[in-house]
Amino acid sequence: MEFKVFGKWDPTDVVVEDPGLRRYLSLKSIAVPHSSARNANKQFHPIEVHLVERLMNKLMVTGHEGKTHKRSSGRNTGKKMGTYKIVRDAFEIIERRSKKNPLQVLVSAVSNASPREETTMLKYGGVSYHQSVDVSPKRRLDVALRYLAVGAAKSAFKKKKSMAQALAEEIISASKHDTKCYSVGRKDEIERVAKAAR
Repeated sequence: MEFKVFGKWDPTDVVVEDPGLRRYLSLKSIAVPHSSARNANKQFHPIEVHLVERLMNKLMVTGHEGKTHKRSSGRNTGKKMGTYKIVRDAFEIIERRSKKNPLQVLVSAVSNASPREETTMLKYGGVSYHQSVDVSPKRRLDVALRYLAVGAAKSAFKKKKSMAQALAEEIISASKHDTKCYSVGRKDEIERVAKAAR
């Protein structure tokens, strides 16, 4: 039996154009995007978790940047039902504005917002410097979803705009590869620094 995401959008029509992310974007048919982290102890479990559920999980911790908690994650921390409603409303806005399947728009936004190379720190003789490295597909997906969630949270913070509206705008802008949106801007910045550190 085929289930639609939120009972409305069919994941079987979605085409993943990025060959590096194709294996890692889980768009399987599920009734509710909530797995209760039942396989969390397995090494490659995140690639089995549905893309929409991963986005919902990222929306619950928007205050993190790297290993630090720079700002508050707001009122969404640990409230999966709240993020469920935010993503569902954002998908309805995306469908209204773009006249496309919101899952397809999300997939193209993720592929446009995921960096292909970044830098790491190396130490030689007490001197540390940056070295450019390729990004694994799993990390590319994680970073892209984090940037989409943080970009939406930043644009909705202390504004009249709702979180669902901000998330919809961020996803639509990223799918069009608009450099003014947070996620694509951060990706371009990371790749520019990595290019300089080659």
